[in-house]
Amino acid sequence: MPFIHSFAQSLLHAFGKVPGGSLFMQNGGKYLGLGLFFILTAVPLLLGIGYALLYSLGLTGILSEGFTLAHWRAVLGSASFWEAIAFSAYVALVSISSAVALALFVVVRRPHIFEAGALSYFIYLPLAIPAVVMAFFIFQLMSKAGLLSRLAFHLGLVGGLSQFPDWVNGQYGVGIITAHFLMALPFFLILYTQMCRHEGMEALMQQARTLGATHRQAAWRVAAPALFRRSFATVVLYFLFVMGSYEIPLLLGSQSRQMVSVLAIQKLQRFNLGDIPQAYTISVAYSMIVVALVLWLLGSKKRET
Repeated sequence: MPFIHSFAQSLLHAFGKVPGGSLFMQNGGKYLGLGLFFILTAVPLLLGIGYALLYSLGLTGILSEGFTLAHWRAVLGSASFWEAIAFSAYVALVSISSAVALALFVVVRRPHIFEAGALSYFIYLPLAIPAVVMAFFIFQLMSKAGLLSRLAFHLGLVGGLSQFPDWVNGQYGVGIITAHFLMALPFFLILYTQMCRHEGMEALMQQARTLGATHRQAAWRVAAPALFRRSFATVVLYFLFVMGSYEIPLLLGSQSRQMVSVLAIQKLQRFNLGDIPQAYTISVAYSMIVVALVLWLLGSKKRET
């Protein structure tokens, strides 16, 4: 990043010395930054999706024999793909909705709790934990040989470790949901705390109470809906992030129910070369779902404005 910054500054300085360069310097920084961002991020992503699309259509790859839709028919006609999409959406919906609801509950009731003191520093620590570390933590905590199962055994709640629920590697994805919930909760707590500080939520609640609303009504019918509406785009993007996560479902998920990223990687790494085009097809299909949701999100924000 320092190299990019110095490179951009050098270009702006050079353009400032030519006729009309001052006009470029006024607006050129913004366009140059956007151009560099597009080249370094969007272009590699588009190239990767393009290669995957060509591979899924049989136009490139080891088994390429020309244009074909056989791989798309195989993927879209398989129950495993739609089960993976549904399971990914279920995990993302439960984990993100729980994190958002709890964050709204805490921030609306105590809007200044994370603005000062020890909590204002410790709330940032979970954001520094990588997904793999969180997955190993949940595994040690919630598996059949983990801390909770041993504690339940010593308390007499279960007769053996085998009687402990399948919270890890189970079909309901409890471990995956818990891991994503613990990673998302601090993020939304910080987000809503900052919104309350900069968006004047307290003044809005005070105005509602002045008009006759109770404290509870001002909190849950005014402040909470306003915070959620202003953060809706962020919630949807985090939802998509969880749907496409890989490390946590790989370590904490089961083989019977897989999230879409795990299904794609497993097909890509199998010894059967016929599964590789299907892996690229799954990736492109999921990318199309993500793009459709993002376009819908942008359209809804444009209609609001």
